Amino acid sequence: MIAENLISDIIIPLRTSDTGAEALSTMGEFYVRHLPIVNQEELLGLISEDEILDHDAEEPVGSYKLNPALPFVRINDHLYDVMRLVADYQLTAIPVVDDQRRYIGLITADNLIRHFAEIGAFREPGGIIVLEMVRQDYSLAQLARIVESENAVILSSYVQTFADSPRIEVTLKINKQNILNILASFERFDFIVKATFNEMEYFDTLRERYDSLISYLNV
Repeated sequence: MIAENLISDIIIPLRTSDTGAEALSTMGEFYVRHLPIVNQEELLGLISEDEILDHDAEEPVGSYKLNPALPFVRINDHLYDVMRLVADYQLTAIPVVDDQRRYIGLITADNLIRHFAEIGAFREPGGIIVLEMVRQDYSLAQLARIVESENAVILSSYVQTFADSPRIEVTLKINKQNILNILASFERFDFIVKATFNEMEYFDTLRERYDSLISYLNV
């Protein structure tokens, strides 16, 4: 998945002649806090709600002194690069440009999350295992062999690092809801299982709580 596939053409970019009040109105309509300013096809800046509130909302946005840092992505940038910039700059939308830095469109954070959630690994039912280990012990191939030895496969994996620490957390999405045998295998190989999330057990717990509530109300 690349940036070009994530572009939303619903939101029209601001012109330098648009006022701050008009920009705020557009932000409210589309539930974003950032909008690009475009002169013809040239991307001039990305203005935030806070920047507008620091200026006179009746003045055109072209007269505002904007943050010189201009985050953007190119049409062939990967989904992960888009997510990284959105997170680093705490954006609700990020502009997309071509190789000549001409404005192509906008990717909203909502659209980004929606596309990410539609990836097969998120939609398929299964169990989630969080392992804790040190960096030098991490081997996805070894983890995959352990999971596959229990007739299961890893649908996705995510590694979280921690500053000034050799410790990491590895989150695995498995294609099975019953993961007890897999957990036992990890423990046999001295892996630390920090947390597990099983959809089947979760829904069973919800059912038990619902039944208890109904019983209480019927007393």
